[in-house]
Amino acid sequence: MSDKATLTLDGEQYDLPLVIGSEDEPAIDISSLRARTGYITLDPGYANTGSCQSSITYIDGEKGILRYRGIPIEQFANGPNFIEVVWLLICGHLPTTEEYTDFARDLTLHANLDEGMKSHFDSFPRTAPPMAVLSSMINTLSCFHPELLELEDTEQFRMAAARLISKIRTIAAYAYRHSTGQPYIYPDPHQRYVHNFLHMMFSQPYDQYVCDDLVRDALNLILILHADHEQNCSTSTVRMVASSGANLFTSCSAGVGALWGPLHGGANVAVMNMLEEIHKGNMTPEAYVNLAKDKESGVRLMGFGHRVYKDFDPRAKVLREVAERLFSQPGKKDPLLDIARKLEEIALQDPYFIERKLYPNVDFYSGIILRTIGIPTSMFTVIFAMGRLPGWIAHWWEQRRDANSRISRPRQIYTGNGLTDYVEMPSRKI
Repeated sequence: MSDKATLTLDGEQYDLPLVIGSEDEPAIDISSLRARTGYITLDPGYANTGSCQSSITYIDGEKGILRYRGIPIEQFANGPNFIEVVWLLICGHLPTTEEYTDFARDLTLHANLDEGMKSHFDSFPRTAPPMAVLSSMINTLSCFHPELLELEDTEQFRMAAARLISKIRTIAAYAYRHSTGQPYIYPDPHQRYVHNFLHMMFSQPYDQYVCDDLVRDALNLILILHADHEQNCSTSTVRMVASSGANLFTSCSAGVGALWGPLHGGANVAVMNMLEEIHKGNMTPEAYVNLAKDKESGVRLMGFGHRVYKDFDPRAKVLREVAERLFSQPGKKDPLLDIARKLEEIALQDPYFIERKLYPNVDFYSGIILRTIGIPTSMFTVIFAMGRLPGWIAHWWEQRRDANSRISRPRQIYTGNGLTDYVEMPSRKI
């Protein structure tokens, strides 16, 4: 392969260097294009534009591959441990026994929030969306930990990361408790990360929530499978905010805002809304699928297909097995789950969906698993943010350490008025 691409404009040729990633992904470096030619590129949605070089996550959507630091996502399915994956993403390697023990101790030590933060929760109306509370309270952490605003070395960064990873579950649980008018439940230093979160969500005074192994593993896996996904909307937002020199808390708070969008983090909520609509409308899954296949109906089969993956979403394959184990438990009868399983069965056998490679994605399974665990729909996107936080942190630090990093400043193609004179008010006409 040549080491350059040639662009011809107005009869002149310009050589542009090629960049090849570690998995042989080819790219054309156009960083000098405007300076040399006066032209810029136009790529709405950045679908064909690489904004950075990163060593954190690799995706091959055509082959259904997702790897964290080179490790296939499927290898985290047995004995899932979210904290091990957090360390991997943030620090670049799997933790040793000593590193894991020290990091887990830090998470336990810093799980509590400053008591002064409770007044901030109480200032929100109970109807406040949990994602709004989460974004605000992550930013508020910067006020209570000013010593972590300027991170100059790796040790300081790890301290800040541990605090943020630890406290986000407490913030999330408190946001839920506040919305339901229940008393806040303090973190239990004897519980591990996921169990501790569920304890703060569901325990009552003098009645501790008991988490069985299957539920713990299911939520661990949901967090792991959402931990990073390359340059998605929220991660790109974190990196763009970080490029200005913004601190870790503010950058991650901005990521929460981006994730809140229904086209990003709200996809599994849309799945549950679809299932509710089918159930309340007394519609059969078969009838709904037929509507979804009719382009004139405006009906979409939510939770199927993915912008990146043109094969089965590898995360969905992992969660599908977990869902089957959860559904097989005694007493797990739920009409919405029955509808979901029937939709999956129909779509996996229907040539319409097979030809278009519209397979169930991670949002389809994560929604029904969270419902089975007992997580309310209003908290689905908050759980997504908890899982995605280590990826945001890793990208923030990678960008911060990049000597070639510049403040992000996309260009545009202006389509407004040409030169226009100011007109005094009495003479203005519309």
